[in-house]
Amino acid sequence: MRRPLVAGNWKMHGTRQSVEHLLSGLSKLEFSDQVDLMIAPPALFMQQCREALVGSPIRLGGQSCAYQAEPGALTGEISPAQLRDAGCEYVLVGHSERRSLFGETDEIVCRKFAAALACGLRPVLCVGETREQRDAGQTADVVGRQLQVVLDAFGVGGLAQGVVAYEPVWAIGTGLTASPDQAQEVHAMIRARFAMLDDEQAQCVQIVYGGSVKADNAESLFAMPDIDGGLVGGASLNAEEFGAIARAAGRA
Repeated sequence: MRRPLVAGNWKMHGTRQSVEHLLSGLSKLEFSDQVDLMIAPPALFMQQCREALVGSPIRLGGQSCAYQAEPGALTGEISPAQLRDAGCEYVLVGHSERRSLFGETDEIVCRKFAAALACGLRPVLCVGETREQRDAGQTADVVGRQLQVVLDAFGVGGLAQGVVAYEPVWAIGTGLTASPDQAQEVHAMIRARFAMLDDEQAQCVQIVYGGSVKADNAESLFAMPDIDGGLVGGASLNAEEFGAIARAAGRA
């Protein structure tokens, strides 16, 4: 049985003071032991989070990583080995903002996925379509293409070592959310694609939904059979909201 995952992507938010306040709130919450939890803070606050979360079920993740595992002359980058050394267990790869704003191609995303696995991290592979692509009926083609490069390199078993996050670009930070049925349709399509290659492994892959996930819509989303939790953006910057989303995952 797949465990749900609730992951918070803090993006480029926070100061030492605001992070301290958020961590204090998170430390007061009780979480179900049936739910995997992760936060991805800015790298500057990784040590602060690590120290504050000792004994907590919340794990750490990076928001991105370099496409090579070993040290090198990549100014400004953070290697997955460095993230692991800092206490991370996860790392996001292929987030739509990295793809659209920083020009990360499917091939670069695949290299990051590989580097993360090589360093013992669980890569969270983000995939999703724009509003224009959805309106043109291209969702399956776009998401399939983003997945296929990693599938070709690692197979379904490799993806089972990580997480897939379906994040429709049109729902990220917009306040718009795919309906539970819309999200389930894509999640089911993703799992069916995996099952064509390896049905047993396909049932093991965590596929989470991202895109304006909030406490008031989390339970209906997580109730869908192929939605295994959420990748949460803005709502993860509020401890009570993040806790409510985690509780919804525990009830699903």
